[in-house]
Amino acid sequence: MAKIGRVNHLKVVNILDFGAFLDGGRLEDILMPKRFVPEDCKVGDELKVFVYLDSDDVPIATTLRPKAQVGEFACLKVMDTNRVGAFLDWNMPKELLVPFSEQKERMVKDQFYVVYVYQEQQSYRIVASSKISKFFSNEPHNYTNGQQVPLMICDRTDIGHTVIVDNKYLAVLFDQDIDQPIRMGMKFDGYIKRVRPDQKLDVCLKKPGFDKQEMKGLGGEIMQRLKAEGGFLPFNDRSDPETVKREFSVSKRVFKMAIGGLYKERLIRIEDDGIHLL
Repeated sequence: MAKIGRVNHLKVVNILDFGAFLDGGRLEDILMPKRFVPEDCKVGDELKVFVYLDSDDVPIATTLRPKAQVGEFACLKVMDTNRVGAFLDWNMPKELLVPFSEQKERMVKDQFYVVYVYQEQQSYRIVASSKISKFFSNEPHNYTNGQQVPLMICDRTDIGHTVIVDNKYLAVLFDQDIDQPIRMGMKFDGYIKRVRPDQKLDVCLKKPGFDKQEMKGLGGEIMQRLKAEGGFLPFNDRSDPETVKREFSVSKRVFKMAIGGLYKERLIRIEDDGIHLL
């Protein structure tokens, strides 16, 4: 049976002037409007389509791909608001509704929000919610430290960002583990930094464990800059993380380990005002 709000593989059962009908199983035949029908389409072909509900709540098939399917989190832009709720751009002909009751805060036009896409049980319409905490999985996970996982950046916090792991769990990405520009909604592969005793997760962008080659390269860069600047740089292990990131394009943790290595080799001394070449 075709699933509403999901990508399906459906067979063409009839072709008319205004479109093609696809076998939707219990949903009966589903119309694909003519503008989405492939030129060489014929009865019996199996097409990969997304099924959504139009303004009359009638299932429609399209070759367009939504920015999120039912059961997924996404960062979407508010295109309009009215007395019903907010309407989001999810790359479909019909915009995605976030009812007022499902807004964590009153949504504003042209702003982006992280939402969860789901299907209402009674009306079957596809809607979204910015009250995302209630949609995270309560099932135990089996992640291990250092495991690679898909991440999506969520909200900014005082210590970093909240992150959605594997479209199921909430985690924390600390500022000290960020060494590249990030923004809400970005998706990439990261790593489990630590599984806490309460099973909550901390994540990082690079594989845990310091890369010796990276430290060696950064150490060489620091030495070159020291020589070019007359043997002094106004940075040390107490420097602001943002300053370190701007100057060296690494996290403060990486920078501290690099200057610590140079100190142990007796190449520099670390003072309150910065580092000095020996």
